[in-house]
Amino acid sequence: MIGRNIHLTQNEGKEHEGELNIPQSIVPVPQPKKRKLVLHLDLNNTILVSDAATGQGPRAALNSYLSTVTWGKLSDSGEWCWLSDSLSLTVPCKDAISYYLQFGRNADFADTKMGKKFKEVFDHHLEKLEWKGEPNETFSQKGEDGKLYHWILPSFFHLLENLHQQGRDFCILLRTFGVDLPRLLPLIHSALMGQHPHFPQLRELPIHIDLTPGKIRCSAREAVLTQGPHRLSTKKNEGTLYEYFSNLSGIGGFQDHFDWFS
Repeated sequence: MIGRNIHLTQNEGKEHEGELNIPQSIVPVPQPKKRKLVLHLDLNNTILVSDAATGQGPRAALNSYLSTVTWGKLSDSGEWCWLSDSLSLTVPCKDAISYYLQFGRNADFADTKMGKKFKEVFDHHLEKLEWKGEPNETFSQKGEDGKLYHWILPSFFHLLENLHQQGRDFCILLRTFGVDLPRLLPLIHSALMGQHPHFPQLRELPIHIDLTPGKIRCSAREAVLTQGPHRLSTKKNEGTLYEYFSNLSGIGGFQDHFDWFS
């Protein structure tokens, strides 16, 4: 779903890792007015490293993701050869193909004979996903190994802070084929109420969140969006959904049409 992740009026971003050093307040820094930013974010492997639809926990989800960003090719004798030691979202060199495209997604990737090359990378990132401090039933999840992990990645909350500090007019639309939105949206709302133990300062962010997930369904004739009382179609105007998204504010979520895209 990475290809569906971006609808920007201006694309700016920064990724953060690790735990937050909690500031006393989040104050916007005066800056020249910028165009509105509309971010479409896929849930899986962007905000969540788990998948309710497939039942994958953080270890399996991280393994599956690594299989999509590691690259090699089959030799003339049919043996798999790695062409890059680094993770990459894009093809790193000519003739390279991702492990996932060649062999399919693998929930045990880093523990396999071929994937062990990236075991250290896997362990490093899994450690960063671990929940620190007292257990929290709302914002943490138990992994396959019994340890607690973040359910919503801290980088998502850093993103909200940074956009607010920039004084940006923005909207974040969470997109998924899965079934996580009815649980996720109320949890983000709770975090914005200051209930996340690692991010209590989020209560200062004046961000509206729409708790009603929308749906997008496609056919050869049209794409139809429904959200609460709203129903929009591209049948007469292909720009209808773009205009709808552009006029939204805060945070919302939409379930996409898995059967159509698959």
